[in-house]
Amino acid sequence: MAELLYRLGKAAARRSWITIATWAVLLVLAGAGFAAGSGTLTSNFDIPNTASSKVVDELAGRFPDFAGASGTAVFHTADGSPFTPEQRQRISALVADAGGLKGVARTVDPFETEKQRAGRERELADGKRQIEDGRTRLDAGRSQLDAGAKRLADAQARLDAAREQAKSAGAPAPQLAMLDAQQKRLDAQKAELAKQRKKIDDSRTELTRNGESLALGERLLAHASKIRMVSGNGSAAQVTIAFTEPRMELAPETKNGVIDHFTAKPIDGVEVDFSTDIAQGVPEIIGVGEAVGVVIAAVVLLVMLGSVVAASFPIVTALVGVATGVLAALAFSGVVQMASVTPVLGVMLGLAVGIDYSLFIVNRHRKQLLQGVGVHESVGLANGTAGNAVVFAGSTVIVALLALNVTGVPFLGLMGTVGAVCVLIAVLVAITLTPALLGLAGMRVLSRRKRERAAAAPAAADAAPVSRPVAPMPTWRAVVTALASVIALLVVAIPSLSMRLGLPDGSSEPSGSTTNAAFIVVEREFGAGANGPLLVVATLPAAVPDDDLTAAEATVADALADLGDVEAVAPAGVSGDKTVIAFQVVPSEGPNSESTERLVRDLRTMKPVFVEAVDGEVSLGVAGQAAINIDISESLAEVLPVYLLIVVGLSLLIMIVVFRSFLVPLVATGGFILSLLATFGAVVAVFQWGWLAGLLGIDGVGPILSFLPVILVGILFGLAMDYQLFLASGMREAYVHGSPARLAVTQGLRAGRSVVIAAGVIMVAVFGGFVFSESIIIRSVGFGLAFGVLLDAFVVRLLLMPALMHLLGRSAWWIPKWLDRIMPNVDVEGAALERRHHIHD
Repeated sequence: MAELLYRLGKAAARRSWITIATWAVLLVLAGAGFAAGSGTLTSNFDIPNTASSKVVDELAGRFPDFAGASGTAVFHTADGSPFTPEQRQRISALVADAGGLKGVARTVDPFETEKQRAGRERELADGKRQIEDGRTRLDAGRSQLDAGAKRLADAQARLDAAREQAKSAGAPAPQLAMLDAQQKRLDAQKAELAKQRKKIDDSRTELTRNGESLALGERLLAHASKIRMVSGNGSAAQVTIAFTEPRMELAPETKNGVIDHFTAKPIDGVEVDFSTDIAQGVPEIIGVGEAVGVVIAAVVLLVMLGSVVAASFPIVTALVGVATGVLAALAFSGVVQMASVTPVLGVMLGLAVGIDYSLFIVNRHRKQLLQGVGVHESVGLANGTAGNAVVFAGSTVIVALLALNVTGVPFLGLMGTVGAVCVLIAVLVAITLTPALLGLAGMRVLSRRKRERAAAAPAAADAAPVSRPVAPMPTWRAVVTALASVIALLVVAIPSLSMRLGLPDGSSEPSGSTTNAAFIVVEREFGAGANGPLLVVATLPAAVPDDDLTAAEATVADALADLGDVEAVAPAGVSGDKTVIAFQVVPSEGPNSESTERLVRDLRTMKPVFVEAVDGEVSLGVAGQAAINIDISESLAEVLPVYLLIVVGLSLLIMIVVFRSFLVPLVATGGFILSLLATFGAVVAVFQWGWLAGLLGIDGVGPILSFLPVILVGILFGLAMDYQLFLASGMREAYVHGSPARLAVTQGLRAGRSVVIAAGVIMVAVFGGFVFSESIIIRSVGFGLAFGVLLDAFVVRLLLMPALMHLLGRSAWWIPKWLDRIMPNVDVEGAALERRHHIHD
């Protein structure tokens, strides 16, 4: 590999313009692909085959009205006063007109909804009053019938007595016939009385049935009483907009059309804001913070390299690599569903590793020029030595990123693939375009003073630092350094014990944004739970008869309302086959609260509800943001151990082969785990607890992004092994060449620390620039990567690892002899190549 890279670098240096033109063509092709094939990026996240996604799929199949996405436009008066009749009329007109927008399935007028609610309440009240009046009339009628029955009974008794007397006295037939006629009239009156009594009984039965129906309606209305579309003080209203497309496929043009419609004609004294489902846009790929990070990287390069020309090469090559990789990835966004954070991650990694990898080669080339090596030969040697290390380091990062595909989470796998492609392009740019630029620049990569020194005394120009005496660090210092580093990392890691995972909601959006304003208004006027209602699906064992539907709804609603942390419950629809009933459940707190997560779990584990109408138990499914958060978090928690095993296992194998040691890879991995836990702790402290949030411009705190831990594991492990490779390979080189083990640690550290420090500062600056993005997702990823690199590069690799290596001594390089004989000799630093080719041009 080293020899191949040597030849590649030398050829690129000799044919600089051809190499540069090749990359220019590739960049143009990537741009053309982007123009032709780019599509819509999504700001939503989902995992197929989870409990919540299955519920959503069932809803889409059984309830066509639920098939599309939905969002909310929140109208509110500027001064908190109730809407005026004119304002209500204009809002209703906007809502009605919005139904004709492209991609909009229907809109819900909040004032009409509240009018219907009020009408329903009046109907129930009137019905209840009518039933009470009817019962009063029936009771009065029954009393009259009872009195009539008593009179008839008395008349019957008198008639019976008269007949008995007549028979005893031997009354003539005409007299008995007259008594018979009286009996017939009495029987007719009895029959009429029985008919009236039956009529009253039937009416009472009907009243009882109506009363039961009204009672069911009252129960359902009471459960739903806190679900309102217009606030109690009349100053805010929620407009529901349902779309024809699912949320993962909803085009930005459709959402922007809704926003434009509701904001094009402002209403005096009324403001309108939109939920994240409508107004959460795609974050900027490059912003001011990112540009500042690149400027800081340029300053570090200038200080380290001392030449504007040399300092510009890593920046230029990184930008070319990032542009090529990201444009190429976005060219497929019209074919595959790509999360908005995916290209941003590509930019992060492409810039950071692109600058670092080019820096390693440029720095090695400069040292060789100062030692008198010719330009083209030096470029070839730098590419075969430092470039060889770059290839191995990049391979580690690529493996870690591609392993994200084993999680089974599509958007994560795509993020890892795009990141891996960007890193691969960064490696290819570093080992081809960087040598081309170095060959084109010649000696100008050195400052004028160093060029003069190199020309006057090439062998001594930069050799003075090498001749300085080097001694192993004192053992007591190694012990103190190791203990202090471990304790410090563990202390910083403490907050990670309380990490909660979730997805961002409106509360974490930038202060002053329409999504944040909508979230705040809804929480203040309608309750925190209104920002994250749950959709509960009750599946019945058989079709419920129409007459028993309300009773079935009430039975399930009663069971749902009895759970803790439930604010309101309302039926949302019934499937065509009458076997599925959907309910809207409003939790007591917001979608990312612990109580809402607890409610979702309680809903999924609650005792089955028995419904008399179908003589069976119903099964419940839950969807909604909180349910999706839990499912994504649990899914990622399940795959994280497998992912860690694959990434760490492959990397350990690579390091065992590279360093020909068991303990060095274990030290490297153990240090990474400590820095990773400390990074998790810092992320929790800032984004969940709110420490220093104001200083970083973070307005809302809440759960940690659910897929952030997996992303940090993959990327930080790859980058940590980069620095481990550059430092430990130097230590091994010194040890193999005869230096005592502890002295080799100091020699390797001193040889590589300057470039590792510079590379670490550059990565922290580049990743840190993304902390100031408007997107909370990008902020958390940028902060986690910046802080993780800071800890791993400066605490683990420059302090803890050398200290432990010193304490291990010769045992650090132990490996069984049989294994040493069969392993390939991987010359990462290209020492053999340097011995073969270190000649002047």
